[in-house]
Order: sequence, then structure tokens, then C-alpha cells
Amino acid sequence: MHRPVLDLVALRSLTAVADCGGFHRAARALDLSQSAVSQHVRKLEKILGRPVVEREGRGMRFTADGHRLLEQARRILVVHDEAVRTLLDVDAGTVTIGATEHAADQFLPRLTAAVQDVRPGCRVRYRIDRSARLVEAVERGGVDVAVYVTEAAATEGTPVGGLPLTWYAVPGWQPPPEPAPVPLVAVEDPCAIRRRAIATLAAHGVPAQVVGDAGYLAGVLDIARTGQGVALLAAVGSAPDGLTACAALPPVTPIPMSALARSGADPATVAAAFEAVRDLLREDTPAGA
Repeated sequence: MHRPVLDLVALRSLTAVADCGGFHRAARALDLSQSAVSQHVRKLEKILGRPVVEREGRGMRFTADGHRLLEQARRILVVHDEAVRTLLDVDAGTVTIGATEHAADQFLPRLTAAVQDVRPGCRVRYRIDRSARLVEAVERGGVDVAVYVTEAAATEGTPVGGLPLTWYAVPGWQPPPEPAPVPLVAVEDPCAIRRRAIATLAAHGVPAQVVGDAGYLAGVLDIARTGQGVALLAAVGSAPDGLTACAALPPVTPIPMSALARSGADPATVAAAFEAVRDLLREDTPAGA
């Protein structure tokens, strides 16, 4: 009996859409055309027999089935990639770069270019995950270089700068009049940026309430696009589709970022990658921050 097969390339495109917050950014991170990424997602929808993403205003959101597929896709890709590395020893000409979801669409292209400048022709793989899991992957040797939120992991690594943060909401959104709490949308705990959002508002005497959370950034963007609340997000690159910066809430100081390299990684590659991250954060961090 014929059994449906979930295509690995399509699953990578799906996770990139979630991690990067849209088809355009996913295509740029994967070095594919936007139509190719869309075709990959349509292929998965055809196999499942139901939609996994749907349009919402100018943006998109994952359906309930899409979120379930995304969770399984991440598990499948981790197991597959670890099996390939272990059984086929394909790492010799490959550099694996890890990054948090926050500003991944900015970090990954810069890191890729920096690595390939030092090692022309090398293959670059990506892993997007939470900070603590990225550090664990580096220490196990599964990731060569990772950039992550410093306070979200037990290992400090090498400081590379501060990630600027800004409040984002749908155009025209305004916080409710006091004493009503500000409705927040955030990645579920543990999340350093979620904590930073709550602490910043508390420091300014502004009450807040989390009205929606999600396991991944894509879910946070989906909820924010409904207009139900405001999200504190990385202010690197362009605003997420369907959202705009909100100046009605207190400014937030950049959150420290670190980079970590696996033991035995090529020193020139590591130095180039670390400097690429520093350059990006220097460009986007406001003067005096």
C-alpha cells in the first residue's frame, strides 16, 4: 500500500517560513525563489489534504494543522541531519551555523557570507533553535558556530553586541488607557525577550498582561497580526509583514548576544563569523545604547 511521504526539502522550507516570519524572508535565508518556497508548502498541503498556512491581511498565519506539522517537521529534520552526519561523515566540507529565531533572517546571510569568504566552496547548513539548545548543540559538536541571547543560556560564550528590541503591533494599534494592562504577545517561557518586555514595562509603572504566547516566533507574529496585543521583537532589518514599530511604549535597551564555536573549529572561520555578527549588531544598535 502506498504511504504518503513528507519531502525533507519541503519541510525545510516550512520551518524557514516559520523561523523567518514569512515566505519572502524564508526564500532569502534559503537562497531560493519565493515561488519555490511557496511550491514546497503547497506540496505539503497536498499531502495532508488541508491548508497549513493562510493569508491574514498583508501577512500569513499558520493554521492549527500547520502548527502540528511544524512541530513534527523540526523533529524529523533534527533526526535526519544527525543521522547523516553520524553515518555518512559529511561534515568535512560543511559548516553548520546556529541562530535563535530572533533576527535569524539577518544573521544567517551575514554568517554564510563570512564563512564562505574564508572557506570558498564550503557547504553551509543552518539550525534555528532556542539559545540553550544551541549551546548544547555546539558543545556536542553538532553546530560549528552559534549566535544566541546571552542570558537565555548557561554558557556565556563570546559577547558580540546587543540586539536592538522594539515594540511591534498592527498599524494604528495603541495601548489601552490606564489602569488597563498592556496586552502582550510573546514566545512562551523560558524566553529572555519575554522577560525583558515585562520587566521594562514594570520599571516604568506600566501594568502588562500576556494575552497570547506561542512556542515559536511565527506563532507570536500570527497573534500580533490579529491586533490583540503588542510584541517585543528584534529591530534588525525591516519590520515583520503586517506589523509596524510602536512608539507608544517605553524604549527597551538592546539585549546582549553571544557567539560560541565548537571545540576544534577552524579559527579563521570562527573569527570571521564572530566579526560578521558584531558588524551587524553595530549597524543596527542605536548610538549610545
